[in-house]
Amino acid sequence: MPTPRYQAVADGVLCIETGLYRDGLAACYLIRQRDRLAFVNTGTAHTVPDLLAVVQALGLTPQHVDYVIPTHVHLDHAGGAGALMAACPNAMLLAHPKGAPHLIDPAKLTAGATAVYGEAAFARDFGELTPIPASRVVAAADGQRFDLAGRGLTFIHTPGHANHHGCIHDAGSNGLFTGDTFGISYRELDTAAGPWLFAPTTPVAFDPDAWQRSLERMLALAPNAAFLTHYCRLDEPARHVHQLRRSIQDLAAIALQQADQPAPERKDRIKAALTSHLLADARRHGCTLEDARIRELLAVDLELNAQGLDVWLQQRQRSA
Repeated sequence: MPTPRYQAVADGVLCIETGLYRDGLAACYLIRQRDRLAFVNTGTAHTVPDLLAVVQALGLTPQHVDYVIPTHVHLDHAGGAGALMAACPNAMLLAHPKGAPHLIDPAKLTAGATAVYGEAAFARDFGELTPIPASRVVAAADGQRFDLAGRGLTFIHTPGHANHHGCIHDAGSNGLFTGDTFGISYRELDTAAGPWLFAPTTPVAFDPDAWQRSLERMLALAPNAAFLTHYCRLDEPARHVHQLRRSIQDLAAIALQQADQPAPERKDRIKAALTSHLLADARRHGCTLEDARIRELLAVDLELNAQGLDVWLQQRQRSA
C-alpha cells in the first residue's frame, strides 16, 4: 500500500491529496461516521490506491464504504470512481442524474476528455475509466438525503460550472463539499486578506447566471465551511463569496470581449486576457509571489478556463 497524504479538516472529515499534477492542486474527501465511510470525489484512477490506503490506516476495510459521491464527472473529481467502486463491494455511487450515465458508460467521457487533454496526457494523468454497473448507481434527486450511520448527507443540484454538478451538505460538520461550485482557492496564494478565489470555467457547460443562483442556494444553508476540491477547507464561505461572484462576472466579460474574434485565435486571446486579469486580481488581493510562480500555480487552470470560455462563446453563437 502507498503512504497516503491526508489531514483532518472537521469532525469525521479527512482531506486527501490526489496527486494530480502537483501537491495542493486537487483533493478529495472521506467522511467517517463510526465505522461507515463515504468518499466525496475520487481523484483519478491513479489516486485510488491512496484512497484505499487511507481506509486501511483507519483500521477499516473497503467493505465499510457505503457511498462514493462525485460532485460531477470531470476527471479530477470522478476519474477514479469506477476503480474505487470495483474495490468497495458494498458502496453505492451517488451522482447528478445528468452525470450518472457517463459513469455507467464512460465512453463519451473518455472521448471528450481525450479531445481536451490529448490522448497521451489523458492516459498519463487520468488512467483508464472503469464502467460502474447501473445497479450500483443512484441518480440523486435535488435535495435527496442519504444516511451514513445516522449522519445526514444531502445532495443539492448546483449547475453553473457544469450542468451536472451537485454539492453535498454534511449535517455532521455543517459543511458543504463544493466540488468546483465554490471556485478555486490554492493555499499558496493565501494572503493577509485571506483566501483568494476565482471561478473555474472548464469545458463544456459554463453558465454564469445558473452559477450565481447556485451560490445563493448554497449560502442559504449557512454552512460553516466549504470543502473545496481545489483546495481544502475554506471557513466562513459567506465572507468570501463576493470574490467568486465577481470572478464569474469578470471571466464572462473577458470572453464576451473576444466574441467577434476569429475562432482559430480566439482561445489564445482569451487566455492572454485571462492571465493578465488573474495576475492583477491576485496582486490586488496582496499576493507577493513572482509572476512566474503565479503562472506556474495557475498553468492548468489558465488553459482549461480559456478553453471553457471559448466553448461558451461557441454555444452562445449557435443558440443566437
